[in-house]
Amino acid sequence: MAAVAIMPMLAAYAVYYVWRPTTFTNYGELITPTPIADAVMRQPDGKELKLAAFKGKWVFLMVDSGACDEFCRRKLYDMRQVRLTQGKDMDRIERAWLIDDNQEPSSAVTSEYEGTHLLTAQGSPLLSRLPAERSVRDHIYIVDPLGNLMMRYPRDADPSKIKKDVVKLLKVSRIG
Repeated sequence: MAAVAIMPMLAAYAVYYVWRPTTFTNYGELITPTPIADAVMRQPDGKELKLAAFKGKWVFLMVDSGACDEFCRRKLYDMRQVRLTQGKDMDRIERAWLIDDNQEPSSAVTSEYEGTHLLTAQGSPLLSRLPAERSVRDHIYIVDPLGNLMMRYPRDADPSKIKKDVVKLLKVSRIG
């Protein structure tokens, strides 16, 4: 009788401490959560914006030049499209483009990706807090609703796989 009661507990300990999964269901790379809500950026109009303003929302974050080459446009496109595919949950996602130089984005780019927050990050300490293999410009990052940087996607990430990750994140973080 005691063995029947103890076996599930022993099995749980064994699974937790001994067995480690070899595959994961997420496509993006989970990174050590890093609080970034305290970071202050400048908007195009010169006003300061704390990333804490996005509290309660998931944030797609990318870093690139204001000149915005083809790769930059691809990231902006992917962020916009993944957000749009979330349907009624798309309002739970914000997009932010950290511009790391003194180039001003063209009006064609800003109008095409309207709704993406443009933030000047040149010289910001936040840039050094973003983990990157080669360059912070290579990644799309995800910030959780508490303001923690928690995931990044590789250069040329597959948008359909990003979408699957985001669907899971929104599902498990749904309140009520």
